[in-house]
Amino acid sequence: MNSSMDMAASMDMVGRARMQVQFQPWSLTETLLTFLMWSIMMVGMMMPSASPMVLLYARVSRHRDNQPSHRNDLTKELSLFIAGYLLVWTLFSALATALQYGLESLALLSPILVSTSHILAGALLILAGLYQLTPWKENCLRLCQMPAAFIASHYRPGAKGALKMGLQHGAYCVGCCWALMLLLFVGGVMNLWWVLLLTLYVLVEKLVRFGNVIKLSAAALLTAYGSYLLLG
Repeated sequence: MNSSMDMAASMDMVGRARMQVQFQPWSLTETLLTFLMWSIMMVGMMMPSASPMVLLYARVSRHRDNQPSHRNDLTKELSLFIAGYLLVWTLFSALATALQYGLESLALLSPILVSTSHILAGALLILAGLYQLTPWKENCLRLCQMPAAFIASHYRPGAKGALKMGLQHGAYCVGCCWALMLLLFVGGVMNLWWVLLLTLYVLVEKLVRFGNVIKLSAAALLTAYGSYLLLG
């Protein structure tokens, strides 16, 4: 039994070594395309859960000034709010691109961008599970769950105010979801079903009344499965 396990481990090491030898540094085009992929994916995954915040911001801004001349300003401010939000996730996409490059260079990702290491997958699952229990997660999630509370405490008039609010909301959103987004390396960055599942989870966690219960349930599940991968 031990000899079989040793043989399997040896074959795994040989396979990783071959993958590492075959790794070629990305060209500029490959890097930009990967970054573009992450940016588009983050927009698609996060905008649904940000919609209530965007709609409430537009409503508050519209009622702030009922003059017809303010309509163009409202469009500009709303665009800047969304731009600020997306800029933060674009910066996250740059970090995710760098992380993907590092994992590929270490032969820790398959060609379809799924973790080839139970240790890596388990560690990412446990990280995401434990982060669910931190006060940072709680604070960020609370502000994402209650758009009215965020706008009441962070509202700033004008174009600069709109951009600043978008950046702040994006920062809270990344603070809420960054660990969950790293799970894309567990289920597969290119796995559309896994992407959809994470998108739906983020949406439910932020918008459903019992989001905190769901958060704690996810923490237990992620930590348990991660531990199983590490110890199994």
